[in-house]
Amino acid sequence: MPQGRRRLSVKLILPALTEATSPYWRPIKYSLFPPLGLATLAAFLDPDDRAVIVDEHVMPLETDDRPNLVVIQVYITNAYRAYRIADDYRARGSFVVLGGLHVTSLPDEALAHADAIFLGPGEQTFPLFLEEFRKGVARRIYRSTEGRTLERLPPIRRDLIQRGRYLVPNSIVVTRGCPQHCDFCYKDAFFEGGRSFYTQRVDDALAEIERLPGRHVYFLDDHLLGDRRFARSLFDGMRGMNRLFQGAATVDSILNGNLIERAAKAGLRSIFVGFETLSPANLKSSNKRQNLGRDYKAVTDRLHHLGIMINGSFVFGMDDDDRDVFRRTVDWAIEQGITTSTFHIQTPYPGTALHARMKAAGRIITENWDLYDTRHVVYSPARLQPEVLKEGYDWAYREFYRWPSIARASLAHGTVKHQAKHFFYAAGWKKFERVWGVVIRARQLGMMTPVLEAVLSKVTQSTEAPEMPALEGLIQVTRRDTLSP
Repeated sequence: MPQGRRRLSVKLILPALTEATSPYWRPIKYSLFPPLGLATLAAFLDPDDRAVIVDEHVMPLETDDRPNLVVIQVYITNAYRAYRIADDYRARGSFVVLGGLHVTSLPDEALAHADAIFLGPGEQTFPLFLEEFRKGVARRIYRSTEGRTLERLPPIRRDLIQRGRYLVPNSIVVTRGCPQHCDFCYKDAFFEGGRSFYTQRVDDALAEIERLPGRHVYFLDDHLLGDRRFARSLFDGMRGMNRLFQGAATVDSILNGNLIERAAKAGLRSIFVGFETLSPANLKSSNKRQNLGRDYKAVTDRLHHLGIMINGSFVFGMDDDDRDVFRRTVDWAIEQGITTSTFHIQTPYPGTALHARMKAAGRIITENWDLYDTRHVVYSPARLQPEVLKEGYDWAYREFYRWPSIARASLAHGTVKHQAKHFFYAAGWKKFERVWGVVIRARQLGMMTPVLEAVLSKVTQSTEAPEMPALEGLIQVTRRDTLSP
């Protein structure tokens, strides 16, 4: 640190989402991934600065201190909690900055609780803020526009992450944004004014993967296959690393070319796929054009053939949905052998085209952000009563994860090995909450990582019977930004 430069004490906070404090809280769901966004920002601090990351989902937040700088990441369903924390620290004399999806969507709301706010991604604006803050000339608003890049960024401060508190500490993000423009997604608002999809250099991504211990890696990117040239080089570079990884991709990217085969050879074993709806009218109205005219069955067949398990995402309450949508969707997912499903009630997030359209039509019935968790009905559906939509959503989860349903879905696979893996994997995710609770309270999630790696190991066509891990260890890992029960 240059002589005379101000040394900072910095506290970076991820407040608990509202649903993480509800009676329906699933401890394992909120102990999956560390807050990489905060660890990324911490990398811009000087070596002599004192920094701590507090993830309120896995540890208590003590507010009796007075750091120079408090950085708070805000999502829509932790917004009220984030504002209370911010107000408390400001009253104590700390300088408080807020950033994230919700702040970018509603900057005026956030600004009332902050000394400064960040709009859009922070890799370029946060270093500028730190320089100005040390000089005492920080601005109120930092807006990301030009110059967005992931090149030559300092390594993520993984030393600030308490790995033992997370099932998947080896999470990583190698891209930003998404090339698609679905009208229910936050992405366009968050990246407004600059590039909305860009990648790391392949060499930098591979170097970050090499630094991670163990075999398992979870890519938290919105669309890992979004830049085909980058993804091809990434997967080619990962071959020989003996990694097992999970990620997310779109329907069209799975069907086009041989990129998904390259991913499987590199170690891809589970993938999140946004099917969203079986209705072409819904796809068209939500601008999810990458799914239009695509054969969903071809997607599941291709992934099953490659030994890749599927976490399917489905949305209820779109304008073409009627009372039959719940049964149709669940039956289809079971018949296609979807390993785990994430169901959502359509939610018009502020800043999205969907919200603007519904607001103009007078269809928004509440702006209580605590309810914008994809489990509550916050708008007037077109063809369903709100209570019918809520009841159907709840029924879909119960029906899909019944023991007979799990067994029936497993039979969609062609071999006994695949069938057994599917059955125990899905059951472990939804049927062993008490086991997960005990492991989390004992802070022993780290001992489950080898089990996860064993579960994700490729099921081959060998005649030798595979050694099956214990039932308690068979799980489906989902993305933190997915808000399922």
